[in-house]
Amino acid sequence: MVDQTLAPYCRTDRGHRRRTRSRTRRVSSPLDVLVGWVRDEGCGYVREVTNAAEGVDVRRRAGWLPDGQEDLEAWLAGHRERVEAKGDDVVLHPVLIEFQELIAADPVIRMYMERMIAEVPRGKQYSKRHVHDVPDLLRLINEVLTMAPEFSDDSMVITPLGAIFDWAAGTPAGFAAFRDPRVNAMLKKILTAWCEFLTSADSRYVLNDSPSGWRSAAARDAIGIGQYRHDPHDDHWGFASWNDFFTRRFRDGQRPVASPDDDKVIVSACESTPYGISRDVQRQDRFWIKSQPYSLQDMLAGDESVDEFVGGTVYQAYLSATNYHRWHSPVAGTVVRAFVRDGTYYSEADTEGADSVEPQVSQSYLAHVATRAIILIRADDPAIGLVAFVPVGMSDVSSCVIGPDVKPGHHVGKGAELGYFQFGGSTHCLVFRPGAIADFAFPAIPQPHDPHPPLVHVGSRLATAT
Repeated sequence: MVDQTLAPYCRTDRGHRRRTRSRTRRVSSPLDVLVGWVRDEGCGYVREVTNAAEGVDVRRRAGWLPDGQEDLEAWLAGHRERVEAKGDDVVLHPVLIEFQELIAADPVIRMYMERMIAEVPRGKQYSKRHVHDVPDLLRLINEVLTMAPEFSDDSMVITPLGAIFDWAAGTPAGFAAFRDPRVNAMLKKILTAWCEFLTSADSRYVLNDSPSGWRSAAARDAIGIGQYRHDPHDDHWGFASWNDFFTRRFRDGQRPVASPDDDKVIVSACESTPYGISRDVQRQDRFWIKSQPYSLQDMLAGDESVDEFVGGTVYQAYLSATNYHRWHSPVAGTVVRAFVRDGTYYSEADTEGADSVEPQVSQSYLAHVATRAIILIRADDPAIGLVAFVPVGMSDVSSCVIGPDVKPGHHVGKGAELGYFQFGGSTHCLVFRPGAIADFAFPAIPQPHDPHPPLVHVGSRLATAT
């Protein structure tokens, strides 16, 4: 459940118009979402809507981790078996030796690491402990650094480091450790080392036609490979690496840009599933509490543009494991600024304390603390004005890559490519000035009670400006 503020006027489910005082209300039924702040099919303006259904972990809904806890634990057990089969003489990657030395030298980090393994996470139903001590953790991570994610019909682990850290991330010590800048600086180095493997030709070993390969019939169907540029006659579909495959491009014509000549039509920046829409967003708010309000000062990393967005609207959506991972401009306009803000990688929202771990609400929390790109575009339509696009690394994301041409002063067309996520789980936000949005398209409204919510195609109509 998440809080939302009703608009000054709202329409009841009987269609009668009534005046309300601004107040907080919880989303408690599908009707609360389906009659949300939208103008479509005669629904009229009603109210804003936000976020995921209670008990839903978006990482699992989006296919980054298995939906079932038993499947996640089976993967962890299998990963341990692979590590143990190699014996005790395996040499750690140099980046893990550096991490090992940091843990030994820094008493606070050592305390965090040992305690987050020893503690039991609240809100996560593990049947057994899968990591026993720090040396054990380092060996499990070491194995990942020469692995690429494999396909599975029902128990896929696209973010293996996220799977290994899942237990620890939900403990009191884990909350502290994964917010510590020293730990995150080390995690960035580890992820960069893994990225080096994933950009090498060796990572293509998973592009095969075995049941766990991405060329299998089930995988081809899951990703819809026919939509993408690839060479069906090549052993690896013409991809140079796992990352090349992960960031594959659509074939021409697969995702036409909606109303390309109408600047008032705003399009989806990513191929993604709606997560939340929030109005009257504040300059600074308590983004860590259970209702997860957006805090512009923190989300935009203190950028000088913050004042333009106070009282405006935030739209958030998350990307799925088997979908497209490139970003495109939601409007035609001129780039004002584009930069990457380093942040956390595995931090979770502990909402109102360690007894209230809810991974499903970490989406909006992560928009404020996780590693993210921030791209500001001054739209050609003055009614839209400045727009902020914020792609956020959700898990196992080493880099948010901004396109080489996306620099201040560069004009982008609506639907033009802005950059991409190299690998791992991800989400994104669009931030609009107050009064810029007339209505959101019906598919953009979050549907938290639908176990298979519809996908909003990149380039499709997301909203209309005033």
